[in-house]
Amino acid sequence: MGLQLPKRARQLALGAMLGISFLMLGACSAESKAQASRWAMPADSPATEQGQYIADLWKWSWVAALVTGIIVWGLIFYVAWRYRRRSDDEIPVQTRYNLPLEIFYTIAPIMMVIVFFFHTVDVQNKVLDEVDNPDQVIQVVGQQWSWTFNHTDDPTDVDGSVHYVAGTARDIPTLVLPVDQTIEFKLSSPDVIHGFWVPAFLMKMDVFPGQEGEERNSFQVHTTKEGTFMGKCTELCGVSHSRMLFNVEVVSQAEYDQYLTTIPQADHPLLGGSDAVTQVGLDEAQEHESNGGDE
Repeated sequence: MGLQLPKRARQLALGAMLGISFLMLGACSAESKAQASRWAMPADSPATEQGQYIADLWKWSWVAALVTGIIVWGLIFYVAWRYRRRSDDEIPVQTRYNLPLEIFYTIAPIMMVIVFFFHTVDVQNKVLDEVDNPDQVIQVVGQQWSWTFNHTDDPTDVDGSVHYVAGTARDIPTLVLPVDQTIEFKLSSPDVIHGFWVPAFLMKMDVFPGQEGEERNSFQVHTTKEGTFMGKCTELCGVSHSRMLFNVEVVSQAEYDQYLTTIPQADHPLLGGSDAVTQVGLDEAQEHESNGGDE
């Protein structure tokens, strides 16, 4: 016979466990409570119309998971209490199978997966849907190890003139966008796979080398609020992957138009290769390594 604690000891252990649980919940920081209120999504999200679809899918998925969990936990505790051993000489009734119950817990998860799949595909289609004439086209270049942002002057002519910002491994670039506009990102890479991610947009997409023109990966967002956000690369793209950071500023249309007059202009998009900006600090490091260091 296995070791079994006295009833009084079991009650004390249960009470202590519940007390510690409530104490830990009460000790949550303000940031932890804020994360709980937004279902652990990034701060300042969603900042786009498409991001709202993703946030809703995430929230209701959690709601469904919690409801399922509560039902399962409730049944576990009920059965454990209802069919508990009431004396040392008693063995609870042993049920080897229950056909209706087995049919239920086989069909119910399948139905849940089908519902999740349907809503996931629906949100995916909404997020990847593209209008024919976006208000602005940004040709994004991920290169080892920074970003170049080409603000296409004429959205219908992506090979024409651009205003651009080119970052370096030392200087983090800023991507400025107008609010309440539909913006298309066309993604290019001259070297390896990168990942273009703005957490507040709740959307990221890989940047593949070798893709050109309309064959490039692309997606659109409709910005909904002004603010400053962060961006980063989500693919391990080399030794200085951690330097591939950028900032995003969503501003009014007037501020955006003024901003374009303050950055360089080129006759064609800078898409990497010969247009790639030298990464500040890395040339010295590479020369240092080729000379064998300081030894």
